[in-house]
Amino acid sequence: MSRRRTPPPSGLTDNLFLVGPMGAGKSTIGRRLAAVMKRPFIDSDREIVERTGADIPLIFELEGEEGFRRREAAVIDDLTAMTGIVLATGGGAVLAEENRRCLQERGVTIYLRTSIDQQLKRTAHDKNRPLLQTDDPRARLESLFKIRDPLYTEVADVILETDGKPVPVVVDRLLRELTQYQERRF
Repeated sequence: MSRRRTPPPSGLTDNLFLVGPMGAGKSTIGRRLAAVMKRPFIDSDREIVERTGADIPLIFELEGEEGFRRREAAVIDDLTAMTGIVLATGGGAVLAEENRRCLQERGVTIYLRTSIDQQLKRTAHDKNRPLLQTDDPRARLESLFKIRDPLYTEVADVILETDGKPVPVVVDRLLRELTQYQERRF
């Protein structure tokens, strides 16, 4: 489903930014989309790890979520200023108003929406997700969804459901949605 909003500034319209909750497929779909479109793929969480030399759970342990979010904001600002990229953001990137502004102004933002059940299935054995290191991951995901879903929707130019769909099918659908979005803009 495509949405209307003011188009990004000329020259930056070729950036594609993927947002959505953990387990929505942002990295996997982003990698495939970038390969099909012959563009560089960047994962903002991976970029944070490369810049700091520490994994995300360690950053959370040493600096808390607030410290991680500061690092994330700097990385989002840097990466969204690039051109011609496919960027997968972390699930919480939309929490900061400045990040949302960068995403909206510097490219086309795609919200990959998925159910809590799908998130649980995809993240069940992943120990690199500090926010899920809890006795009740479902309750945590539900709580995060209530806060973040309106923000994902706010920044999205295109919203696409990923539940139960193979990656190639999602990428094909996304390419069609992006074509329609571009046609409506011109």
